[in-house]
Amino acid sequence: MENKKAFSPIRMPSHSDKVILYSTLVLAIFGLIMVTSSSMGIAVGNNTYLIKIVAKQVVFTVAGYIAMIFAAKQFSFKLLKEYVNFILVVTVLGLLFALFFPDVGGARAWIKIPFPGIEVTLQPSEFSKISIICVIAAYLGDIKRILSRNIDVFKAPLTFVLFSVFIVILLQKDMGSGVVMFGIACICFLIPKHKQLRNIQLSIIIMILIGSLFGILILSPVGEGLIYFLPLQPYQINRFLSSINPFIDRYATGYQLINGLISFASGGFFGVGFGNSVRKYTNFPAANTDYILAIVVEELGFVGFLLIFIPFILIIGKLFQYAFKIKSEKAQIVLIGTAMYMFIHFLLNVGGVTGLIPLTGVPLLMISSGGSSTLSLMMAIGISQAVINQYELGEIQ
Repeated sequence: MENKKAFSPIRMPSHSDKVILYSTLVLAIFGLIMVTSSSMGIAVGNNTYLIKIVAKQVVFTVAGYIAMIFAAKQFSFKLLKEYVNFILVVTVLGLLFALFFPDVGGARAWIKIPFPGIEVTLQPSEFSKISIICVIAAYLGDIKRILSRNIDVFKAPLTFVLFSVFIVILLQKDMGSGVVMFGIACICFLIPKHKQLRNIQLSIIIMILIGSLFGILILSPVGEGLIYFLPLQPYQINRFLSSINPFIDRYATGYQLINGLISFASGGFFGVGFGNSVRKYTNFPAANTDYILAIVVEELGFVGFLLIFIPFILIIGKLFQYAFKIKSEKAQIVLIGTAMYMFIHFLLNVGGVTGLIPLTGVPLLMISSGGSSTLSLMMAIGISQAVINQYELGEIQ
């Protein structure tokens, strides 16, 4: 049997899934390339900016790879059970700690770490997405006993999720991350088969259906008037209006979306060539973060989109494939939770930059400039690889 204590920072466990590994590496390398290209426009007149932004992304990607290897070799459900309360407390404290730092773009979601010559930040809400998956798996997976009250089964994880989402949305003012966290939690809550969870699972399904129908109504032309009755900030209302018709205010709220759509139209099938984007040299906000997909498609066309889409689909598909084979509910929660983490981010980012849904500020994982999101996702993939490795070794069923 493989010795999980032996740690090499460059080699995955022998029974991990190679498709997931290589797809992750493709996304990581392609992300570094596109962050470099998309940052060139911002770096005009400030050459040190490009060096700093690329160096920071390289450091976080390498750190993410090492964290992925470490998680793949060391994670186990026994350790999770021992440290779940520690994970819960540290996650909440991290989210609260971010409130003491200056806001960035209106959100107090980042912890600034002093570092000579470069600004390094961590976003606790990114890591809370892993915590939500792990906490739900630890508390609700493979429960056999019947408790005296139904609420006792899910009280701890539900309280943790709601409190974390409350901090992120209402205190940090980061709606996008809060939506992702809540979406991941809803899917994870639906996986356990314990009969005392059926009522809350039914409530979640009904809530998802009603929310989806309401979302479709709001984004349709007939629902435009309903937006003003929602408890939203003015900038959030403008994002809804821009997704319906960005040309209503083409030089303000619709400016970013219109420029993104122009980039998509310019790209065609093969793009205008790597590094040849015109849009990134204009006043195009978030060219290397939220809207990096527009630069990718402008330079590399539909082929560039496929270089992102195919690895995402391969990873998500493999995670679901193993989840359907494995009987352990804890393992299913980890695998499906990680898959939905990727899927929800992809859906919100691609939907936002194409105008299909309001922009939420959610990054395109592994591609957008952002160390926390890259590090967090690679850790989540490492945990999933540990589950796959243990399944292949017969340690979990």
